[in-house]
Amino acid sequence: MATLVLDNTALGTTEALRGETRPVGVYDLDPASDAAIMLRVAAGDEDSFNYLVQKYHRAMIHFLFRMVRNQAVAEELAQEVFLRVYRSRESYRAEAKFTTWLYRIATNLAVNHARDTKHERSAQTLYLDQPDEESGTTPDLADDEPSAEQNLLQKERMAAIKTHVMALPERQRMAVLMHKYQGMDYREIGDVLKLSESATKSLLFRAYQTLREKLKEFV
Repeated sequence: MATLVLDNTALGTTEALRGETRPVGVYDLDPASDAAIMLRVAAGDEDSFNYLVQKYHRAMIHFLFRMVRNQAVAEELAQEVFLRVYRSRESYRAEAKFTTWLYRIATNLAVNHARDTKHERSAQTLYLDQPDEESGTTPDLADDEPSAEQNLLQKERMAAIKTHVMALPERQRMAVLMHKYQGMDYREIGDVLKLSESATKSLLFRAYQTLREKLKEFV
């Protein structure tokens, strides 16, 4: 797996301004929070940047792999995510969660990749039945635990999920992936997709209604 190495020439590093005035509220941040660490990156602390890369690099690859279904491409896009984070460091504002900003960059890159390579349709081979590497669980679209009979239909059910999730409209598909796999709440997903919390709830409701209708013989 490639490792991101800071190259000041490639990244366009500039000297941090001394005595820079920080936005109101910055001093209320927990010094150990991602937002506070990112503000230190903005001030020129490269160790803080490397810390954030180490913390989120694996999660970014997992997230992007589910989008593009290609390990090499996912690793390349993850590198680009952190390069963009670094290049945008001086414009970072701690008004939203760092992870919201991070996943917005990743989502935009994945969408652009799908459009640029016309990869979106072929991505229907995405294996949503694979256990999540963080939690070890598989997605369950029903509200209750599957019965013994449903477990017997697991393979057919998951094959159907693959097809129908990837057939959702783009925003619905992204929202479902972030909700199910990244554990992001309505507000966080809305921030990434630039939607209100109520609009995000409605988006996910429509997505899950569609999936339940398509998968009604399995749930």
